[in-house]
Amino acid sequence: MSWWEWFLWFSFVSIYITALFTVALLTFKKGRIVLGVLGIFMPLLWLIGAVLPAKEGSRYLLDQEIRTQRQIEEYSR
Repeated sequence: MSWWEWFLWFSFVSIYITALFTVALLTFKKGRIVLGVLGIFMPLLWLIGAVLPAKEGSRYLLDQEIRTQRQIEEYSR
């Protein structure tokens, strides 16, 4: 393999791993399990899952509510 092929391979693997730890985790936190699993084979689905609104009762919504309550408590002091 030439240096160009090594460079492209390394670049694509780096982008995939970065997407796995950022966009994929956000997709799973929003409760989009099917999109998260299918995104392993088609990473574009991870982006779709990360952009869609969170499902009711998902970990993402719970974290957001906790963060909002802390801000309200901080500002009301």
